[in-house]
Order: sequence, then C-alpha cells, then structure tokens
Amino acid sequence: MGLPYLIAVVFDLASKRHTQPPVFGPEGGGNGGGGVGSLGPGLLFFGGVLLVALIAYLAYAAQRARRQQFQRMATQLNLVYSQHDPFGLLGYPFTLFTKGDERKLENVVSGGWQEVDVVAFDFMYAEGSGKSRTAYSFDCAIVPIDADSPRLLIEHENLLTSLAGTLSFHDQQFESEAFNKEYRVHCEVPKFANDVLDARMMQWLLDNGSGYHFEVIGDRVLVAGPRIKPGELLGLLGVARGFTQHVPKVVSSLYPG
Repeated sequence: MGLPYLIAVVFDLASKRHTQPPVFGPEGGGNGGGGVGSLGPGLLFFGGVLLVALIAYLAYAAQRARRQQFQRMATQLNLVYSQHDPFGLLGYPFTLFTKGDERKLENVVSGGWQEVDVVAFDFMYAEGSGKSRTAYSFDCAIVPIDADSPRLLIEHENLLTSLAGTLSFHDQQFESEAFNKEYRVHCEVPKFANDVLDARMMQWLLDNGSGYHFEVIGDRVLVAGPRIKPGELLGLLGVARGFTQHVPKVVSSLYPG
C-alpha cells in the first residue's frame, strides 16, 4: 500500500464525512446551517489520521529498504538472508536475550564467511513503561568457539545498557591497567577468563573491540554493538571472526567441547 493511496483514502473519507444535505433557509449569515467553522474539528481529525498514516508509511519504507540492503549484502558475501529468525536464536542462553521485553530479532544473515560460520542480525528490546519506556537496538553476530565455555561477559565500562547487573559475578581485574579501565569482565569460572584473556587477546580487544560487548557460553560467542547500516556488516563480521582467532589455542584443550 503506497502513500498516495493512503492520502486518497483519507481525503475520500473526509469528503464523505462533510457532505451534508442542502439546508433551505434565509440567505446570509447567522448561526443556522453548516458553516466553514463546523469543518474545523473534522479537518483536524483527518489531518491527524493522515499524519499517522504518513509516519507509519515512512517507517515501513525504511524497514523495507533496510531488508533489501541486507539482502544485497548477503548476496555479495555468498551468505543467506532471512527476514525472520530461522534458527530460534532467542532461545540461546545469552544474557542480552533476557533483557527487557518486546524482544525482536530480524534481518538474519548466515553462512560460511572466511572459514567461520557466522550469523548476524538486528536485535531490539524495550524497558520501562509510559514516558520512561526506552527501546534499545543492537546489531549482533554469533560465531562458534572450539570449547565448552562457562559464561564469560566482556563489556565496556560505558556501555549504554550494562549486562553485568543481571549477573552475580564480580568484576575481574587483569595485569593490563588500560584493559581494566576500558572493560568489565565477569565469569562463572574466573580461571576461564584468565585463560581466554591473555596479553594478546587483551591488546586485540583494546585495538578492535571499541563499541562492542562479547559474551561466551558453551560453544558460541555473541558479539553485540550499536545499530549499523547494512553496508557496515563486514565490520561486525570481522570483529566476531577476529575474537575467535585470538582465543588462545590452549582453551580448546582445557575446556574440551
């Protein structure tokens, strides 16, 4: 349904609402009959309807354009696009997927990319109620890790919405003061965090992880960052792949899957 059609419908309704039978009476002004002033409330009402229709159409058009752009990116990267979630991703035990309500996951791009199985997608949720209700939007990627991992959360100190509040683990400290200043680390098994976050991994996160948070659990890693344009998908995939490449090899033998 296009915008011109919506406008035509609204004006057609308005014309029908204000078509009145002729009033026979004395000529001239006065309070009798339906003057121009009587049209005011009706015009305001239908103007409001038109504005709502316009806003809804623009939102729909933006969503459609985003879907089409993700489809093109998937095709260029030899990946598969799905408007909705074909994998049941919200059932994965990541902390982010337990936040708020009205959770929504869409624009899923998946497949093998540079020798890594990737799944990338839009994710949204909302918190609060009434005027204080806030919506949060992310772009995320999930990649495999060759280990059976306890929950490990690595997030920025200034992340817009902290995940650590839902966990009972204390923030771990590491030898790198720069890393401690930039990141908060929470892990069910502190030794696992120490095994993953060696000096090489911490430096890679400082150089490449800005704006992202990372969660490892089981044999999967979730990388989540702010909403991106579809053309920026390569950056998200590159960060997810880079994280897995910098996991120390000893982790696989210490925590076999």
